[in-house]
Amino acid sequence: MKKFLSSPAAAIVVSLAILSSAWLPSCSSSGGRDPGELKVNSLGYFERHGLNVLVFSNPYTGGFNDEKNSGIEVIHHGVRTLTGGAVRLSNTPEQWDLVPQMTNRVVDSVNNTIEVTLAYPDYDFESRVVVTGKGPAVEVAVHLDKPVPAALAGEAGFNLEFLPSQYWGKTYMMDGRNGLIPRYAASTTITRLENEQVRQYKGYHTHDNRGTGRFVEAQPLDSGRAIVMASDDPERLIKVTSADADLALYDGRMLAQNGWFVLRSVLPAGKTGKVLTWTVEGNVIDNWLREPNIGFSQVGYLPRQSKISVIELDKLDKPLSKASIWKVGEAGKSSEVFSGPITSWGDYYKYHYVKFDFSAVTEPGVYFIKYGNLATNHFIIGDDVYEKITDATSDIWIPIHMNHMFVNEAYRVWHGEPFKEGYLQAPAPTDHFDGHRQGPTTDTPFRDLQHIPGLNVGGFFDAGDFDIETGANIGVVQNFVQTWEYFKPQRDQTFVSHEQRYVDLHRPDGVPDILQFIEHGTMNLVAQAEILGHMASTLSNSVLDNYHHLGDAASITDGLIYDPKLGPFEIGRDGKTSGRPDDMWAFTSRNPGLDLRAATMFAAASRALRGYNDRLANRALAQSKKLLKEATDLLARQPQQAGRGGPGADMGTNLELYVTTGEQQYVDRFLELLWPALDRNVSGTILTAIHAIPHMDAAYKEKLRPYVVKYKEYIDGLQQDNPYGVPIGLGNWAGSGGVVSFGTTVAFVSREFPEIVEREEALKAMSWLFGCHPYHNYSFVAAVGAVRPKAVFYGNNRADFSFIPGNVAPGLLFRRPDHFENYDDWPFLWGQNEGTIGGNTAYLIFGSVFKDVMSR
Repeated sequence: MKKFLSSPAAAIVVSLAILSSAWLPSCSSSGGRDPGELKVNSLGYFERHGLNVLVFSNPYTGGFNDEKNSGIEVIHHGVRTLTGGAVRLSNTPEQWDLVPQMTNRVVDSVNNTIEVTLAYPDYDFESRVVVTGKGPAVEVAVHLDKPVPAALAGEAGFNLEFLPSQYWGKTYMMDGRNGLIPRYAASTTITRLENEQVRQYKGYHTHDNRGTGRFVEAQPLDSGRAIVMASDDPERLIKVTSADADLALYDGRMLAQNGWFVLRSVLPAGKTGKVLTWTVEGNVIDNWLREPNIGFSQVGYLPRQSKISVIELDKLDKPLSKASIWKVGEAGKSSEVFSGPITSWGDYYKYHYVKFDFSAVTEPGVYFIKYGNLATNHFIIGDDVYEKITDATSDIWIPIHMNHMFVNEAYRVWHGEPFKEGYLQAPAPTDHFDGHRQGPTTDTPFRDLQHIPGLNVGGFFDAGDFDIETGANIGVVQNFVQTWEYFKPQRDQTFVSHEQRYVDLHRPDGVPDILQFIEHGTMNLVAQAEILGHMASTLSNSVLDNYHHLGDAASITDGLIYDPKLGPFEIGRDGKTSGRPDDMWAFTSRNPGLDLRAATMFAAASRALRGYNDRLANRALAQSKKLLKEATDLLARQPQQAGRGGPGADMGTNLELYVTTGEQQYVDRFLELLWPALDRNVSGTILTAIHAIPHMDAAYKEKLRPYVVKYKEYIDGLQQDNPYGVPIGLGNWAGSGGVVSFGTTVAFVSREFPEIVEREEALKAMSWLFGCHPYHNYSFVAAVGAVRPKAVFYGNNRADFSFIPGNVAPGLLFRRPDHFENYDDWPFLWGQNEGTIGGNTAYLIFGSVFKDVMSR
């Protein structure tokens, strides 16, 4: 490994000494080493049992800037409690504050060091951070080849951030003074001139200064030279001392609800050399072992289905030989009814996994699992446990996310009618803070910032925010149509009036809800196609300070059309315009691949709407044919353009148009594209092929059989890949969506080929969602589960640490190189807690086909 050679430039040294109470050698996995030593392991982080120190194992991605998932991080007794250890340019970094770019990372296990080079190109400011393990400590040295730039004097500092939900309500000690770590943001702020503020991402501003020309800056909760965080909690106790610089403790929630507690020392200006030294001592509990995580379905089990609990164990924990099932009697007393062997699956990333099969328990009743002295909460075995698994999603979550409508539930108003003023044409070019881009031209008849009438109809909020992501909404309508055409759900629990722009939950109106959802989604998408001539990429926020809006969607904008001729807070004489540039923008650069997807959806929607809203059905079919022709022609002229479709991109569109019109040209094209697509990627294509079976002859199904056999081989391979037998995502967005997609495909394949793919395979996906997964055993579906669904989600009510029933969390987020997590006390990490309209309607179709398959 490369040995780090000190630069002539002197270093800023931050010493993090992670010390422990007494440690028993038998609990060490370090061979002959001192068990208290932090050593760089083969995965590139510092490790001792009960404590991991990661050094930029997960770099800042830049896409969403400060995601609280990078820097120097500490996993303390199994929970990632510290993050963001780096040189930063703010007391309390927000999501859109600048983050350092990691330009180099070197792991040197011989010298027990990890070195990263960090840069702020906007300020030509670079540092090298070298972390060295020294016994039970790590020393962090920040090397500067040049002094802090003048523009950052007093702004650049070394930060380390603490997860609020793991520390609030606990005590801290600063220089011997005792204090309580606040449950809610409770500190002071000042304002400073805006020209003194360090530049934020792409020059955007996170807050509306209301014409004052000043920005808000948090002030310390406390300061001193020594602090003990969580002095009353051995699992979280960390002591930090500073020999030559003040430590300041800030509450990042003063500026943003998703802020963390920040410990910070400012870097002195104009100096080089060793100017800063911290020592951090973190407690490690004697003989600590992570409590077993007993995975099981919180929803329960059918009497005759397989019932397998996957138990996640600390690698130093010795597996027990047996587990047992206890039944709760009518008098509340419990008795053991089954005992069975534990079988080992093996290691998967950080933990060891064993399985407990209790399929022999078939009698309906209330039960719990007991493993050693650990007992789970109760669950039910019964014939109807899955009957209501989609009700909360269809009755509550989906209608709450209906855009351009007033949504009421009993005594509660979820939101008023948003965006009454409509949308403006996004100026060309635009590089947006949420990743959207408007190209060099608008690709529409509208000029920059011109009002586009007619777009503020229908559609669904994307997720925890309030934009309409066109691609997601296309998939949403397709999910609704599939649910309707396969299963014809007659459930009616929602009143919808487009004339009144009013939605009322738990109030039947005589129309199946699913048809009204199809109608609502199609209305916006057809309007886009007709008014713009093609599909917009998104209808989104124009200013950052209303993008992160938490509260009533109707209050995001003022409901008045923006007129640049008016003053910033002036209202036009007609009462319909204002000088406030808060209107949503339509991003309209043409994407023929997106147009093809829309053509597919429009063809399907036209069928479902026929006989209910014939006018909208006709409009949808017309746009399907138009977009198919135009997009196919465009793609033929630009075949190499990434993200714009590719070979077979119109396969699904041709299938849907064939089903809708019966025209031979469409089925011929579909079959021409299908078989090569299956040869290339059977797992990604098989579901489309299955959907075609009802519209084809017997020979088609027989020709498909070998591909189903090949797909079964893929399913079997997952059993070897991980102990849960489902595709586990390892990206920056957790993988519940992939599990739902897998479960949906498996269930549909099982309906047609039960002799090849058994219905039990779909149970693995559903059990994963309902609690049989790593980290904890909570249901990922809000309010769905006998006792323990997740309690907090990243929804538009996340500031209340709550949930919207029926929301499906992304789930287990993988933090490289070996840590899965899903916070259930901190909703603000979208990659693990933000349900989306696409994901939740995908769950709707999965739940529907799952119930159908399990009833056969």
